[in-house]
Amino acid sequence: MATDKNEHEKSHLIGYGTYVLSWLALLSLAILTVAVAGLDLGNFTLFTALLIAAIKSALVIMIFMHIKYDEPIFKVFLAIALLVLVIVFVLMGFDVFYR
Repeated sequence: MATDKNEHEKSHLIGYGTYVLSWLALLSLAILTVAVAGLDLGNFTLFTALLIAAIKSALVIMIFMHIKYDEPIFKVFLAIALLVLVIVFVLMGFDVFYR
């Protein structure tokens, strides 16, 4: 049993190159967020900013939090949390747009 656990722990080691590439991607997406905030995209400004934020959070969750390599139950909990977040955004959108 102990050897299975050690093999599982070694199977998802992430190298420094992956961390550096994900850091560079997060840095470039942060710069893109600031650039988009300065543009006048009309109604699509908020959608674009939220899309970039979703991409950044997916990178952090998958790479830095190792959800990509965890057990499926953690992915279920993450999916439930994201579903609740989407429901809150939709309800808030109805409140804002139909006031």
